[in-house]
Amino acid sequence: MRDRIVDELGELPRSRFLVYLMGPYEAFDVERTLADADPESVPESMDFGALVGSDRDLERDEAALDLLLDVRDRLRTAAGVNAFLAIDVDIPLSELDAATQSIAFARASNAVVYVVPAVGDNLGVGIEVGSVLEALFDEETAAHRRERVVFAHESGVRSAMIAAVRDRWDARIYSYDDREELCRQLRLFVRDLVRKERTGELSRLE
Repeated sequence: MRDRIVDELGELPRSRFLVYLMGPYEAFDVERTLADADPESVPESMDFGALVGSDRDLERDEAALDLLLDVRDRLRTAAGVNAFLAIDVDIPLSELDAATQSIAFARASNAVVYVVPAVGDNLGVGIEVGSVLEALFDEETAAHRRERVVFAHESGVRSAMIAAVRDRWDARIYSYDDREELCRQLRLFVRDLVRKERTGELSRLE
């Protein structure tokens, strides 16, 4: 999967350092994942009933996607890493469903970043976070993966999901006030991982 992603994304100074960006945009198949989800993989206290079937606001979707695209592009230009969204890699859903793709992309990546703006749909993010983190943090790889995952939420976003990310998976959590702060935090996070791989503190992914 790593080679396939790199081939799709093209050449950069650090082409083989993959950063998988995830967030609340329409491409993730929320309804299918909710139907298939392991109840243990998502926070019990999340009020799914209030969200399922609610009208989605296209402007909110576009704003969330615009933020993710901007973060992706800045990481690619400022850090030289191959940051990508699921929609950047052309894998037909007939080959891999959306949830399985997310897990495969996360496992293939040097870093996994969740971005949750205040305009986002917490239902999709909650399910996606749960399914991917459960797959990443199995008993054999939890310690190795934990440093590579960060969950960044806009200040003011409060949910049981954030508490679950901290308590269940002990993943790193950042809050941000604006786009500039978010990009700065993620750039530093990625650069620290690049340094740790270069010095041997973290193993390189090949």
